[in-house]
Amino acid sequence: MKHISSKKFILTLMLVMAMAILGACGSSDSEGSSSDEGSSSNEENQESTSNENEGESSEEESASGSFEPYTVKHAMGETTVEEKPEKVVILTNEGTEALLALGVTPVGAVKSWTGDPWYDHISDKMEGVEVVGTESEVNIEKIVSLQPDLIIGNKLRQEKIYDQLNEIAPTIFSETLKGQWKDNFKTYAKALNMEEKGQELIKEYDKRLEEFASEAGDKLDQNVSVVRFLPDHARIYQKDSFSGVILEQIGFNRPEPQDKDAFMEKVTKERIPAMDGDILFHFTYETGDGAATELKEEWTNDPLFQNLEVVKEGNVHEVSDAIWNTAGGYLAANKMVDDLEEIILSGESE
Repeated sequence: MKHISSKKFILTLMLVMAMAILGACGSSDSEGSSSDEGSSSNEENQESTSNENEGESSEEESASGSFEPYTVKHAMGETTVEEKPEKVVILTNEGTEALLALGVTPVGAVKSWTGDPWYDHISDKMEGVEVVGTESEVNIEKIVSLQPDLIIGNKLRQEKIYDQLNEIAPTIFSETLKGQWKDNFKTYAKALNMEEKGQELIKEYDKRLEEFASEAGDKLDQNVSVVRFLPDHARIYQKDSFSGVILEQIGFNRPEPQDKDAFMEKVTKERIPAMDGDILFHFTYETGDGAATELKEEWTNDPLFQNLEVVKEGNVHEVSDAIWNTAGGYLAANKMVDDLEEIILSGESE
């Protein structure tokens, strides 16, 4: 028994020694490999050491480029974007304008409320962009086919389908679609990880309005009336509308019936006198069947309308519905200021 145990002991000892020798060889080979890599470039070796100290690897850096995931707080919570957005789908008209202003062309966008399929003032920038339904009726199947890596929408319009959209790609929503369009613009810039550029664009826009107000001087001391004609009724727009927010920021006055922190008032012909002012801008939501244009002609030829002081003074101006109301975004806001410069500063309103 002792002989057998001795054999086992000797065999075990030899096995341990062999493993130790092999381990030493392996360690020597590993160090040699590392040394060879280091001798090829001292700078590369220093960069590798530095990255390791920071918990990063050159391979990970190569795989991800310079992109770092970012998290956006928005109307539906928080969303982390893990990969740089290259294929963006946008689900609001004003959001489309935000993307274009930021230099991003979406792969898919909801159809403009008027236009075929885009508003005239953005159509040349939307070549190749696929229609993904409307703000009120999004085509989810079409969005899936585009394989987006980021979806941007709006809680007021698309809250019910948020979870479905978020299954397709990271989805970020603005809160609402009232006249405070600049808040949404900032959300869209954050969604694209372009917050700094977004802030620059807003500063440029605000500066433009300040310069306009300075040049306008006493011309700001006018009551500006805003009216819209639709196929079945007319509206008087107030301070919380798209055009109302812009007029207020510039410093224009509004007629008493319109000087309210509200969106708009649907009116019958009996309310035509509430349309009066020192200057009146009106626009028509024409979808193509001529109904809204017909209503506009009926109302503007009505004796009540013709008896308005602003009409008698010849200070009524027809402007674009898309620019003054429907598009509701950064590009439209600047186009509206173009109109005001032409009409107010050129002396057309005098």
